[in-house]
Amino acid sequence: MSEMNMYVTKETFDKMREDLQRMKSVDRPAASKAIAEAREKGDLKENAEYDAAKEAQGMLEAKIKQLEGAIANAKIVDTSTIDTSKVTILTKVTITNVATKKTVTYQIVGEKEADLKAGKISASSPIGKGLLGKAKGDIAEVQAPTGIIKFKVEDITI
Repeated sequence: MSEMNMYVTKETFDKMREDLQRMKSVDRPAASKAIAEAREKGDLKENAEYDAAKEAQGMLEAKIKQLEGAIANAKIVDTSTIDTSKVTILTKVTITNVATKKTVTYQIVGEKEADLKAGKISASSPIGKGLLGKAKGDIAEVQAPTGIIKFKVEDITI
C-alpha cells in the first residue's frame, strides 16, 4: 500500500475505525475459535476445515494490517474550511465535456471514498487529477485511453 496521505471526511475516518475495532474484537476471536474447533476434529494433514479456517484468519489479519495503515495515513478534511474558488479534495465540481456537451457533477474524494454511482471520483483518478486546481471557467484536459478529453469547469461547490 502506498504511504501517500489519504484524504477522508470525518465520517469515513470514524467508519474505518469502527471497522477496525470490529475486526479486532469480533472477527479475530471468531477466527481463532473456528481454528480451535477444526483442530479438535483430528488429523491436521487431512483437515480441509482447519486449512480453510487458517486461510480465513490470514486474510483477516491482512485486512486489519491494511486498515491500520490506511488509518495511519488518513488526513481528515474539514468541509467548513474548503476553498471553492478552485477544485480541491471534497469539492463538488460540475463539468461539461466540451466534445459531447454532456454535463455531470462529481465530488472529488480520496481513493477510499470513491464511488462513481454516488458521483464521487478519486482525486488520483485521471479526471480527478485533471480537475484539481482548476477554477470556474477553466478547461481541464484529461488523458484517457481514447485520447485527450476536454472538460469545462462550470461550477465548484461544497
